Amino acid sequence: MTVLIPFAGLSPVPWKNGGGSTTEIAIGPQDAGFEDFDWRVSLATIEKDGAFSLFPGVDRTLALVEGHGMLLEIDGEPAMVTEAEPVVAFDGSSTVLAKLSRGGSTDFNAMTRSEVCYHTFGRRRLEGDATFVARADVTVLFLAQGDTLELSNEQERIGLVRYDAVILEAGSVWQLEAGQGMVYIVDIWYHADEDEQAAYE
Repeated sequence: MTVLIPFAGLSPVPWKNGGGSTTEIAIGPQDAGFEDFDWRVSLATIEKDGAFSLFPGVDRTLALVEGHGMLLEIDGEPAMVTEAEPVVAFDGSSTVLAKLSRGGSTDFNAMTRSEVCYHTFGRRRLEGDATFVARADVTVLFLAQGDTLELSNEQERIGLVRYDAVILEAGSVWQLEAGQGMVYIVDIWYHADEDEQAAYE
């Protein structure tokens, strides 16, 4: 089933340390919390230097959406997040310290619990019309840049504005129509599906 997630209907939750806020975009299962989610995507606004929360057993990807980025220290190793190199992946159990570069930063986050599933992250620049195939068990498409994006196939037509997201059904094929923009794509695969497939091979 296709699920449109309008950003205007979501609410940010301030961090306890006052360093920013997080807006949860989608989570699986739907009623899960921080301790028991399989996967989670969110948008975070970082306003001050500080430490990231620990998520043992979780694989994380962070991608810059707005701002000048930051320097991350991941278990003591530096990793720059900039417009030129906007994506970094790390283990949720790592000690991560963020030092902002010239002001606040808005970042897209994808997390998967490694014992249950895993994710890949992609960026796709849009200009005009294109075709997109949802290949994973769960595919989340997020409009990171651009005013509007329209997805359509024989059954549905969906309109997105910036920061909206849509969860696409596995195997569905879409036509993308946009002026100029950038989508972030999170593909999520469950290990159980791979185990079942291997049993039949």
